[in-house]
Amino acid sequence: MAGIEIRSELCKNCGLCVIACPKGVIGTGKTVNKKGFTPVEMKNDDCVGCSMCAVVCPEAAIEVFGK
Repeated sequence: MAGIEIRSELCKNCGLCVIACPKGVIGTGKTVNKKGFTPVEMKNDDCVGCSMCAVVCPEAAIEVFGK
């Protein structure tokens, strides 16, 4: 099973991963990190491991595992 790990302490919620995800797996979270940003989080388990979110993330806050 594929999935992603979001390093919330690095995420600035630029939204690029939300736009890039073809399955709509990523969305804005409800917590605030130490930098004052609301990091993204997985909304569901439909991740196919395409890695588009990790490719577009300027902060390298997303790691994709499995396929």
